[in-house]
Amino acid sequence: MDSVFVASSETAVPLIPVSRESLADRLESAPASWGKWVEASGFEAEPGATLRVPNAEGGLGGVLAGFDAETPIWMLAGAAESLGAGDYRLETEFLDPEIQNLAAIGWGLGRYRFDRYREASARVPRLVWPEGADQARVLAFVESIGMSRDLINTPASDMMPANLALKARELAEEFGCSLHVVSDSDKLEQDFPCIHAVGAASQHGSRVIELTWGPPDAPSLVLVGKGVCFDSGGLNLKPGNSMRQMKKDMGGAAIVLGLGRLIMAQNLPLRLTVLVGAVENAIGAGAFRPGDVVTARNGKRIEIDNTDAEGRLVLADLLDRAGAFHPDLLVDFATLTGAARVAVGTEISACLTQDDGWARALVEPAREWDDPICQLPLHAPYRYMLDSDVADIANSSSGGFAGAITAGLFLKEFVPEGTTWMHFDIMAFNERARPGRPKGGEAMGLRALFAALESRYGQAG
Repeated sequence: MDSVFVASSETAVPLIPVSRESLADRLESAPASWGKWVEASGFEAEPGATLRVPNAEGGLGGVLAGFDAETPIWMLAGAAESLGAGDYRLETEFLDPEIQNLAAIGWGLGRYRFDRYREASARVPRLVWPEGADQARVLAFVESIGMSRDLINTPASDMMPANLALKARELAEEFGCSLHVVSDSDKLEQDFPCIHAVGAASQHGSRVIELTWGPPDAPSLVLVGKGVCFDSGGLNLKPGNSMRQMKKDMGGAAIVLGLGRLIMAQNLPLRLTVLVGAVENAIGAGAFRPGDVVTARNGKRIEIDNTDAEGRLVLADLLDRAGAFHPDLLVDFATLTGAARVAVGTEISACLTQDDGWARALVEPAREWDDPICQLPLHAPYRYMLDSDVADIANSSSGGFAGAITAGLFLKEFVPEGTTWMHFDIMAFNERARPGRPKGGEAMGLRALFAALESRYGQAG
């Protein structure tokens, strides 16, 4: 990521952020020719738009970068995507250090490219580090989010349970974490029976990944991620169109690994545990079937109504396991239901929790970081939709209503009693490209939750 930032440059071109509201004022202090050029070009400082302004010698005198004053994180993201190779210097006269940090993070996210399978450009635009920017903080955000995006964007042929475990090992080596990976089939069947059942048909062995970091006496945070590396739907086979992007069904795992990386890089005063259930939901002789009954880790018996409701089975065992770490806060991320997408669309994270304090704590960070989150109710009376005639609970609700809520109610059955818990039902994928957010894998909810954690528990001393 160093290639998109540079310490200094004598040839750097001024990069001037302007909103619709501030454009006229900024032009008043600029050479008169700039105003004429803006008028002739029809530039109105639309978010993400850029205008190259010539100097008296015919060269490039500066670049105006349009942005929305309500979302300063994307101040430079459009410029990062559209400008040609060269060095650029942010004009910081009217920007406080925190805005400079946000702008630099947006620049880095705007330069994100998934280049694993194609040749990367050798020459890219670079931003001179703004004087007030915290370089380590900026890089921690950009690299952690980029890692999550890379994991989601990588096709299943190169991102199976063993690959996710390898990424966790790399993090453990980088940050000095303890890492425990359960891969033995008999051990999985004994200790994580739901995860074993979901992955039994795949030739790629399932993994339970446990990564632990931080002082044992610090507040305990457990992050749980759904790591279904590819979801065919199992015997309840998905139609082709619905299966096309199922490489992203491990998006929850990618996000908790990225969030965990950011927490460690920023040295938040927490005892962090990351739990990932990595499986492939495949079709084969060992596939679990509609009508089967699986006994979960906590002893509850689950009737399988739909093998395509497998993610909640993976989470069920992990949520129960989380109790061993006595979490002050337990959070799971999962690409869990299409119903959440119907409710809030593809660009908003649905959050379900019974802790209204934490729900409120996310509101301001979600706005500040333009990482929108919408709380859905854990409406307990809907629990009847998960009733089973033969077991304690069914893994899929009856009827076609409230699917995101009933999925949350299912998960709640496996959360250790008395634990503060939040569940994020996320898309983990940008369906359209926007400045700083290219089409493809996305770490939805990561920025907002990190900011809320930092606010609650404080920065490292």
